[in-house]
Amino acid sequence: MRILITGATGLVGREIVRQCQDRNISVNYLTTSKDKIVTKPEYHGYYWNPDSGVIDEKCFEGITAIINLAGASISKRWTTKYKKQILSSRVNTLRTLHRAIKKQKTLKPENYNAITAFVSASAIGVYPDSLSSYYTENEKKIDDSFLGEVVEVWEKEADAFHDFDFSVAKIRIGLVMSSNGGALPEMAKPIKNYVGAAFGTGEQWQSWVHSSDLARIFLFTFENGLTGIYNGVGPNPVTNNRLVKEIAKAVDKPLFLPNIPKFVMKTILGEMAYLLFASQRVSCKKIEEEGFIFSYPNVCVALEKIYGNGQNENASEVVHTKEYSS
Repeated sequence: MRILITGATGLVGREIVRQCQDRNISVNYLTTSKDKIVTKPEYHGYYWNPDSGVIDEKCFEGITAIINLAGASISKRWTTKYKKQILSSRVNTLRTLHRAIKKQKTLKPENYNAITAFVSASAIGVYPDSLSSYYTENEKKIDDSFLGEVVEVWEKEADAFHDFDFSVAKIRIGLVMSSNGGALPEMAKPIKNYVGAAFGTGEQWQSWVHSSDLARIFLFTFENGLTGIYNGVGPNPVTNNRLVKEIAKAVDKPLFLPNIPKFVMKTILGEMAYLLFASQRVSCKKIEEEGFIFSYPNVCVALEKIYGNGQNENASEVVHTKEYSS
């Protein structure tokens, strides 16, 4: 088996690659850096530039599924210019892939016919900010924030892949828990330095998922030919107060400071501070009903794995993917 991954060197992509290697699934990946392309039988890089619609169509040879994770990080200050990049990176990625697959269907039907599934990343930021709601994939309301706008446009572009004859699914990703990148190390850093605290009231819900479980959700989705929207979160969301306390417990540090007011973080981060205060309590029942079983159902179990067994939660990931970063 061989799959094509965009965003393979990001936090989630690296974990998917690691799990593919453990299961002898070969990977083709797309990168915008020509000088960082790796050519190995089990891990083969191809160049593309979604902003200009350029893609090496050899990337489709021998693949049976596509996982799309590409898109500019939302964890940078949301200037007017960067907001355009966040949106365009997601739109251009999907449009470039769609055009290329459509071309394969006409000119190289053997490549097109081998594809059985397309799974694209999305985000739970589409759900309205609420302290009381419990969101399932059937929710129709969209958050009236920039992030809600991004996800709405992102998912509409992904829906264009229903033009083809393979299954199409979207995974709405929550807060990804890993020591190898993402939000958790940034949250843990001030706590380790005795200046950690919850944000605002601390009552905002945070729907999280261990990076290993999230990678398994992506693989489970295409292997089982699932279609539609699935929430990529764990079974037990927690409040920001609870999460900060559990991180402090996991790293064995006390919490001294009062909660950090919203205006302070908005002064520091600008509009991006919204990410710290938005509340989305999200259900994972739909993917569980398909037969998926979480390895890390509780935040304390996830944090114990990440920090309790030493800092090398995914040591094998570091070994496997260090040479592939691009």
